Amino acid sequence: MDPLLLSRIQFAANISFHILFPTITIALGWVLLYFKLRYARSGDYAWMRLYFTWVKVFALTFALGVVSGITMSFQFGTNWPGFMESVGNIAGPLLAYEVLTAFFLEAVFLGIMLFGFRKVSSRVHTLATLLVAAGTTLSAVWILSLNSWMHTPAGFEMRDGVAYPTDWLAIVFNPSFPYRLTHMLLASGLTVAFLVAGLSALRYLAGDRSEAMWKALRTGTALGALLIPVQIVVGDLHGLNTLEHQPAKVAAMEANWQTRSHVPLVLFAWPDEEARENRFELSIPNGASIILRHSPSGVVPGLDDFEGEHPPVAPVFFAFRVMVGIGLLMLLVSWAGVYYLFRRQRLPRPLALVMVPMALSGWVAVLAGWYTTEIGRQPWLVQDVLATADAVGPVAGGSVAFTLAGYLTLYVVLTLVYLGVLVHLSLKAAREGDRSPDPAVSERPLDQPVASG
Repeated sequence: MDPLLLSRIQFAANISFHILFPTITIALGWVLLYFKLRYARSGDYAWMRLYFTWVKVFALTFALGVVSGITMSFQFGTNWPGFMESVGNIAGPLLAYEVLTAFFLEAVFLGIMLFGFRKVSSRVHTLATLLVAAGTTLSAVWILSLNSWMHTPAGFEMRDGVAYPTDWLAIVFNPSFPYRLTHMLLASGLTVAFLVAGLSALRYLAGDRSEAMWKALRTGTALGALLIPVQIVVGDLHGLNTLEHQPAKVAAMEANWQTRSHVPLVLFAWPDEEARENRFELSIPNGASIILRHSPSGVVPGLDDFEGEHPPVAPVFFAFRVMVGIGLLMLLVSWAGVYYLFRRQRLPRPLALVMVPMALSGWVAVLAGWYTTEIGRQPWLVQDVLATADAVGPVAGGSVAFTLAGYLTLYVVLTLVYLGVLVHLSLKAAREGDRSPDPAVSERPLDQPVASG
């Protein structure tokens, strides 16, 4: 019943559930814009069938993201009052900017995007889709600016234990922000790419051979194949930035116990913190030195340099390998999909069977990456500024355990219902095939609204 441990688990549960949904909406808004532009240019109504199907997914995902975000923000006051007391002068404005700019932009134009196709011209509807997509991205900018600042704080000074901003440009564009933002936007794109491809593969397995299904399948597969090599490069750059500013995190990711040269790349091991060694290690000689220092004799910092101030090794070590493993699987599946869909003009059934569960691979990779970076920051809440133990509130452990159980139960139910709705929408679209869900809309000229009533 340790309040600190339970509060950390509760916040991790809340943010794990919450992050699933913005990860989808950030990129899905742009995919919907792509569908709409392809329809406007070609007049092929298959693109609008895709738009109508996936805009429902966007609306549901957006709603769950908003609700879970509100719940998560309450914990700053209930479980972590020390956070706002210490760095609220920086965190507060950044969170407010996200609401005043991004959230309002999304909320204002979301109604037009969802219900305005028959009420406004096609150009206005396309503009609304663009603004909603821009709003989701702008929201990510503000949130990741704050999160990055917590890892690489800059542009502030401490007075009596309270952080005061001295340079807002340095705060927003802190040293890890460009890498973290790019990494997350690409992760969102990959999540949506494999979600679209996976649910389209489900439609294929259900017997759907419609134009809409093929277009969605090709779009998701091609997007994944395009983004995953870029993500691998950006991930490497992000790792080098982390090595510079948070070497203890990198040491935990590599399970490297002593600072030394010729450090192997550990593919698998069981880190033993008590013995300060790796059991059952399988590694590539000099691999970590080559990746991190670009030289076989490069010196990589070890955990012994951060005695008592390094993160728990096993969670960071395994989470990082899950993220990398999923990324390599994405590379293999997306490139195989591109080969068969664009070169062979077909989709083998075994590949379709693999692509269906890969629909959730983006979620797994994002959560693994999130655990790597957030657990890897421990024992700090704000790196070298505020320790996690100093921010927890005076809440009884039993109270936290009770609310944690409630949160977990609710989140499991909501996640299962959400996934059930996605499967239902996909199978419904498979049954409809090339039939228009609304013939009156399909006959509408591109730039002329249909009268209501």
